[in-house]
Amino acid sequence: MRTVTAALALIALTSPAFAQQAPNPAASRTMVSAADVAAMMAKAKADRKPDQANLAQSMIQLAPYNVSLEYRAAVGPAAVHDTEAELFYVIDGSATLVTGGKLTADATRNGANLTGKGIEGGTSRRVAKGDFIMVPEGTPHWFSAIDGTVVLMSLHLPHTPSTAK
Repeated sequence: MRTVTAALALIALTSPAFAQQAPNPAASRTMVSAADVAAMMAKAKADRKPDQANLAQSMIQLAPYNVSLEYRAAVGPAAVHDTEAELFYVIDGSATLVTGGKLTADATRNGANLTGKGIEGGTSRRVAKGDFIMVPEGTPHWFSAIDGTVVLMSLHLPHTPSTAK
């Protein structure tokens, strides 16, 4: 009887811990359907706070790659990723993307990334639905203007050191 009581108490105490660990659907996916993307876009639009420039949702996580849906409704910080390139696909909307140049003097480091309020110099280009943009590692990039909203697929491509000699 004591064993049964102890087992029930253990189950009752550990069940909340297991219940709190929600599964990450992005970690088990290798494909996201057009219907899923549309649902993610609607969710991002509904969930974005008024003062939030960008809301990102993970689409696929297949180590070492991470694919996200980014819903941008305002200008956010500029970035440089030291160890990974970033591939953008514009799903909907349009914006102005600046690449190259230098982050403004107020740049701060966050791990292998630098962020700043903007970019000095660089090349500006208008990007719109259907466009692909590759930003090489170490390249400053910044969406300096958003035309209403822009929805992007963002794929981070980690740099792997060459083993060839």
